[in-house]
Amino acid sequence: MIQVFSNSWALFLGIGMLMVGNSLQGSLLGVRGNLEAFDPTLMGYVMSAYFAGFLGGSWMAPQMIRRVGYVRVFAALASLISAAFLIYAVFVTPIAWALMRFVVGFCFSGVYVVAESWLNNSASNENRGQTLSAYMMVQMVGIVIGQAVLNIADPSGYDLFVLMSIVVSLSFAPILLSASPAPLSDNTERMTLRELYESSPLGCVGSFLLGGIFSSMFGMSAVYGAQIGFGVDKIAFFVSLMYVTALIFQYPIGWISDRVDRRRVIAICMIAATLATGMGSIFSENVLFIYLAAAVLGGMANPLYSLLIAHTNDYLPPSKMASASSGLVFINGVGATFGPIVVGYMMGWFGPDGYFIFNCVLSALIAAYAVFRMTQRAALPAADNGTFVALPTRGAVIAEVAAELYAQEAIEERDEDAYEEFIEGDGSADGGSSDSDKSP
Repeated sequence: MIQVFSNSWALFLGIGMLMVGNSLQGSLLGVRGNLEAFDPTLMGYVMSAYFAGFLGGSWMAPQMIRRVGYVRVFAALASLISAAFLIYAVFVTPIAWALMRFVVGFCFSGVYVVAESWLNNSASNENRGQTLSAYMMVQMVGIVIGQAVLNIADPSGYDLFVLMSIVVSLSFAPILLSASPAPLSDNTERMTLRELYESSPLGCVGSFLLGGIFSSMFGMSAVYGAQIGFGVDKIAFFVSLMYVTALIFQYPIGWISDRVDRRRVIAICMIAATLATGMGSIFSENVLFIYLAAAVLGGMANPLYSLLIAHTNDYLPPSKMASASSGLVFINGVGATFGPIVVGYMMGWFGPDGYFIFNCVLSALIAAYAVFRMTQRAALPAADNGTFVALPTRGAVIAEVAAELYAQEAIEERDEDAYEEFIEGDGSADGGSSDSDKSP
């Protein structure tokens, strides 16, 4: 791990600074929106715009890169992000913020594609797993630092908007100076969304619902904190808790999932999140219960993204893993786009408690569906589970990099043709019957 950081420290520094700026913008807009008396429903649309833009960028960025190259795309998108951060402070209206959030989401999607492609290019087959782990650590640390920065200036002024623009602008220097362009991988077998669902109903449904949870945490946590009267320092601590516990629980949950039925782990994690968020909504007058709910939700939900991809890949031949991971990223993004909007309405109906009620309902749905799927498909033997790979973001490039690791391991441990026969044959994924017969 030390060697990974020493070899790519400049690239990691740039990525970390990107996360500081991106993390800060979400919380800052939530706090400032409350100061401007913006309705939570309006803020839901504002926050949702980022995820809509991110979803569009994830599809268009590879095309732009093929057309004009990495450097030009990166520079163009970077300048737009920096400008958008300043426009937030100039035009303090929900419409202007929503438009800029869409632009920022679109641009960050492309920036992640470029940065993650370069990061993948700098890694070798021997240290790619460690590189992913380092990338996750850098991202989490960047998010927490971004929340800490929220405390250094008055959110009602211009300083924080200018600061996050500067941080993001400076982050491009180490990224551009430390990496060389890497070609996009295009040697995988494609899968339609229908084929993906037939291969792993839980992976698809879980990814969609989890997208709503992710977007509520990343987009609406600060809005919730401001609505219940938290000061800036408490809001920063509240949001940070979700990502600190995610870092703590990522590997224990992954280690366990490699040894038992992953669906059982998914169900248990979401049951814990359901109970915690339910308590957070019931005892919303108690700050300790609110912090506990945030800690459990972040610690249980964040690792689930990697867990759902690992579960899906367990039922696929290596040649389809990268395409499946990209499909799950898209499904997750669709769910994330609607998450803040629904949270905003629920906070309008139920007050601030609507934030935890929303996450409680989605967590319960994922848990219930995981239990249901356990009755529809026999579990794979633990020995046939791939190794869990922790994924830090919902970026398509990193998901495909992780899929390459799964595929490499699968090819090393078993012949691909034999594995395909196992998945498609009588004694396979459903323990004797086809998945299409038992999928809802």
